[in-house]
Amino acid sequence: MLAFAARTAVRPPGLLKPRALMKTVSRFKAHQDSLPRLPVPPLQQSLDHYLKALQPIVSQEEWAQTKQLVEEFQTSGGVGERLQKGLECRAKKSENWLSEWWLKTAYLQYRQPVVIYSNPGLLLPKQDFVDLQGQLRFAAKLIEGVLDFKVMIDNETLPVEHLGGKPLCMNQYYQILSSCRVPGPKQDSVVNFGRDKKPPTHITVVHNYQFFELEVYHSDGSPLTTDQIFVQLEKIWNSSLQTNKEPVGILTSNHRNSWAKAFNTLTKDKVNRDSVRRIQQSIFMVCLDAPMPRVSDHTYRSHVAGQMLHGGGGHLNSGNRWFDKTLQFIVAEDGSCGLVYEHAAAEGPPIITLVDHVMEFTKKPGQVQSGMVPLPMPKKLRFNITPEIKSDIEKAKQNLSIMIQDLDITTLVFPHFGKDFPKSQKLSPDSFIQMALQLAYYRIYGQACATYESASLRMFHLGRTDTIRSASMDSLAFVRAMDDAGTTEQQKVDLLRKAIQSHRAYTDRAIHGEAFDRHLLGLKLQAIEDLVSMPDIFMDTSYAIAMHFNLSTSQVPSKTDCVMFFGPVVPDGYGVCYNPRESHINFSVSAYNSCAETSAQRLAQHLEQALLDMRVLLQHHLQAKL
Repeated sequence: MLAFAARTAVRPPGLLKPRALMKTVSRFKAHQDSLPRLPVPPLQQSLDHYLKALQPIVSQEEWAQTKQLVEEFQTSGGVGERLQKGLECRAKKSENWLSEWWLKTAYLQYRQPVVIYSNPGLLLPKQDFVDLQGQLRFAAKLIEGVLDFKVMIDNETLPVEHLGGKPLCMNQYYQILSSCRVPGPKQDSVVNFGRDKKPPTHITVVHNYQFFELEVYHSDGSPLTTDQIFVQLEKIWNSSLQTNKEPVGILTSNHRNSWAKAFNTLTKDKVNRDSVRRIQQSIFMVCLDAPMPRVSDHTYRSHVAGQMLHGGGGHLNSGNRWFDKTLQFIVAEDGSCGLVYEHAAAEGPPIITLVDHVMEFTKKPGQVQSGMVPLPMPKKLRFNITPEIKSDIEKAKQNLSIMIQDLDITTLVFPHFGKDFPKSQKLSPDSFIQMALQLAYYRIYGQACATYESASLRMFHLGRTDTIRSASMDSLAFVRAMDDAGTTEQQKVDLLRKAIQSHRAYTDRAIHGEAFDRHLLGLKLQAIEDLVSMPDIFMDTSYAIAMHFNLSTSQVPSKTDCVMFFGPVVPDGYGVCYNPRESHINFSVSAYNSCAETSAQRLAQHLEQALLDMRVLLQHHLQAKL
């Protein structure tokens, strides 16, 4: 999955008096400054790990050729050593040698649409309301919950998170509110208004493709109550009943170059420019969606996942989005809800922490309100649609329709066991699930593939992610043995445990800044920056295979019974996300219909079978021991 790092450590936004702000800034800054800087791993170490990771996924001839290229690259005084020195020098001079490069290459210079290709979606538990009152009441409570979380960001009272006893970088929390991506002709940018002298005090609400600016604070800085927000949402709903409006938001779903051109056309008009600016500045966005088309209970979750990811197209809810907005909560009239977020600002975990807080908040009983203060009408954001803009909207609709038809997405609730079972076997639940994925893939295709699992680098200042490569010689030995009648159960168990141990060790190296993927990327970008010709190891077939992630995976655990999802990163690949709960596991699997060799449903079924077979194997072995 794609991932990134912020341009600058954002000063937390907030409605605080300057003196209080100075105090809190120093608290945030003190924590951030105390974090270690991201290291540049030793060159030899990364290249050794690279060769090892290639073994299960390339032929012996390809591997032998790559080994030769690697040896040439790392000769004393050679190009590898020069680039390494350049990286080490960069690391001394910057807060994080990778963060700006990663933000640009993984996100801002990426020109595919953000919809499906980059923005992750999240499916929340279905709510029990089935009418407009319920929808608006829940949306109001949700808004109040986000504002309640924002207090901790503003006052810097967010508890510092830890991983393996080490404090983590909290910077991403200061990127997700009051921020937005902005299209550019060759490279996008991210704007954050949270640190402005007067931070935004409004959110954007969209219903029937019409955008509204909703002030969520009183003039004294206190937030509106749930009841007050509810009244304001009712006003918005009533004044946006006609659906004959152009779905201007759908423009944000287009290819980035096309959207950048359309953005220029759109914002030439002052009214449009002001409306876009207010959307970009808003703290976050709430999309009040029309009900989902009726589908069977069996396919309901997968359909809603699509709605969260892309909105269902021009005729449904895709015009009810501004896909560049960092955070968009989606509440539909039939009780389905979730969110979609623009990935440049943050990884999944900060989003999930916010969601967990909000979902807990929505369950709290509302306070009985005394007399209501009359509130001003929320401001409708107007757009002047010229024939040229209308034509851009039509093209965006067509392109999105093609993308939606191509997306094959399925969600799976695996009900048989959760993280409790691997834990009872003293095995890492994440590594256990990753080995089940390797087994499922091998059973379908008869080979291993380059597998990406995101690892957090938040132990380091401004850290984002590195890659855990789940396909190893140990995982390949296990999956080959699993269905081999000539291998004993004892041998299979030993191979499974060894594969899990190997994955666990890789994970530990990755989170401590010792994986090779970002290091190799750094060396490649250093070569581009130094204007040296591209070293052969980056022009090699093995490198292309290693970077072609047929399995792009991410574990996003949550207290809420939800699941995240995203599109595959290669045309013939899969996107797999999972949330391991105590006694069940929520999965999402995506593929593209245009690839005849992939099927989300088939991988999901094989994954379920692999997990069950691995449990049986371990349980049999236990009984045999007894």
